[in-house]
Amino acid sequence: MARSIDYGTLMHRAMRGLIQTVLKDVAQNGLPGAHHFFITFDTTYPGVELADWLRERYPSEMTVVVQHWFENLEVEDDLFRITLNFGNQPEPMVIPFDAVRTFVDPSVEFGLRFESQSDDGEDEEDDDVEIEVEEDRPQRDAEVVSLDQFRKH
Repeated sequence: MARSIDYGTLMHRAMRGLIQTVLKDVAQNGLPGAHHFFITFDTTYPGVELADWLRERYPSEMTVVVQHWFENLEVEDDLFRITLNFGNQPEPMVIPFDAVRTFVDPSVEFGLRFESQSDDGEDEEDDDVEIEVEEDRPQRDAEVVSLDQFRKH
């Protein structure tokens, strides 16, 4: 079989690296201006650590908001750790980057969505990535770029 460039996997890694870079900056410098994040992740993914009561409440997927109250944000190569407030109860979490399904910063209308293809029997690394970006332009619908159109079928 001829060797080919797996753009889907490369894009997957690059977008997860973008999230890592953004979170590292926030860990060092705090959230700038109105920036805040909605991060949705797979609670069943290996390496996800959360309180038992949160896992019971969110057995498959959870969205957290990183905005006004968060502590102990630590970013590693393959995961991040953060403590978030749930009803005045601080809860530490560990979230591997590969568990992240969406990353959205609504303050600048930026979003990434990773769609798993594992239900179709494909490798998890072959996730589709959609990117939505709207930067300092007049208000209009966000642009969506899907890698499906470039994928060999």
